[in-house]
Amino acid sequence: MAVKSLQRSVIKRIFGIPATKACAPGDAWEYREGQIILKRNAVPEIEQPGGAVRIEGKGLPERILLIKGDDGAYHAFINRCAHMGRRLDPVPGSSTIQCCSVSKSTYNYLGQEITTVAKGSVKPLAVHEEGDVLRISVQ
Repeated sequence: MAVKSLQRSVIKRIFGIPATKACAPGDAWEYREGQIILKRNAVPEIEQPGGAVRIEGKGLPERILLIKGDDGAYHAFINRCAHMGRRLDPVPGSSTIQCCSVSKSTYNYLGQEITTVAKGSVKPLAVHEEGDVLRISVQ
């Protein structure tokens, strides 16, 4: 089985520039008591399968990648590749995530490495839907 890759420039891969945009600042999410509480209607990037957003800052102990998977479920990960620590991006149409660097280390939605040089898995996080709110456990 061939693994899909994001089509990105070598320059972006060398510098580790992710394709996934950061969640816009404002009231879309907050972090408290080990959870991110995110208002889905304030983050249009995650409404369609393959959509994703980076959640960073605001006192978070880790960077987070949130994806609406091709399976229709929400998936969240500590946004740090096991190879070089760079950010991850979803690969639409493949149910995988991939390091934004040249190595293209690729993982499935369980966080398990499926290609290249990474030395281990990435950490998936529990996501719970409560109406229009997503709760992501960051512990």
